[in-house]
Amino acid sequence: MGVPISQAWTVASYVLGKRFRGVKRYPLVLMLEPLFRCNLACAGCGKIQYPAEILKRHLTPEQCFKAVDECGAPMVSIPGGEPLLHPEIDQIVEGLVARKKYIYLCTNAILLEKHIDRFKPSKYLTFSIHLDGPREEHDFAVCREGVYDVAISAIKVAVAKGFRVTTNTTVYNNADPDSMREMFDTMMGMGVEGMMISPGYQYEKAPSQELFLRRAQTVSLFQRILGNAKKKWKFNLSPLFLEFLKGKWDLECTPWGMPAYNLFGWQRPCYLLNEGYCETFQELLDTTDWSKYGRASGNAKCADCMVHCGYEATAVADTFGSFKAFARVAKLTVFGPGKDPMPPIEPPSSETNGDGNSADEQVRNIRLPVLTS
Repeated sequence: MGVPISQAWTVASYVLGKRFRGVKRYPLVLMLEPLFRCNLACAGCGKIQYPAEILKRHLTPEQCFKAVDECGAPMVSIPGGEPLLHPEIDQIVEGLVARKKYIYLCTNAILLEKHIDRFKPSKYLTFSIHLDGPREEHDFAVCREGVYDVAISAIKVAVAKGFRVTTNTTVYNNADPDSMREMFDTMMGMGVEGMMISPGYQYEKAPSQELFLRRAQTVSLFQRILGNAKKKWKFNLSPLFLEFLKGKWDLECTPWGMPAYNLFGWQRPCYLLNEGYCETFQELLDTTDWSKYGRASGNAKCADCMVHCGYEATAVADTFGSFKAFARVAKLTVFGPGKDPMPPIEPPSSETNGDGNSADEQVRNIRLPVLTS
């Protein structure tokens, strides 16, 4: 497991403390979005579809600190947008390190080498590099050629300077399992601490809706990606979540486990859905009808979701909530997942557009802009 012992101990103590006190709903990770602005327009992203006046705004460090203190989660993920576009991102990180929060600064790495000296290596700071597969797949996902090579260069620099580095991979239905596995080998060889991998959520405003996976497709694809996993692969995820992705462990969504705070306040109900906002975190917990969310609720928006921000918190809670789950995690941690049978390869899509081209041909025919700066 690609998580340092000090961080694992902090999280375990936090979760056990909540359970001992009988707290039913508590946050594990705060998704802190200090801005929506980005220097990419990724095909599967629905986070930058805001008016220009909104994209120009950003949270102040003081607003970020208030949200972190109010939430109380031991870990803070800083997505966006692109956080390195924030003029005071180094001050935000410094303030969170002082609070001894474990921070994952999520970045596409285009600006990382330029700004890396604004940060100091710390066990509390990790650069989480957005990398949606090997070169061709990643550049297609972010809709620009050359970004993969920039990210690889930035990873090497960050590792050489002593920073914790992880990768963050969103998987779509055009992912090639063999290529993904080769990417895992490459990342481990570069000194990446751990990898996060998750199916993409079907954002309503995402430009390319055809890229998203249905639930059965997700399980089949991840069985091929993660089947017969190599022992050297380290994932920055709970072993139970990885089993869940392969259809080998049942989890229900914990939408309050990774709450989101952004320019508009506390996002209801979770990072993936935009159904209103609350002024305080406690208001979010107390006034949201949580029974309306998760696969068991029958909510159509949740039917195909298997994203880490809904299920990773559940996996962690289950690990410390039952002997069966704890024993499974211990076995997976010590011995690995073992030899998983590989499912048959599904035939390529035969769906066509109005011109008679298959979905695969549509992908191949798209030309991407080239990264020039």
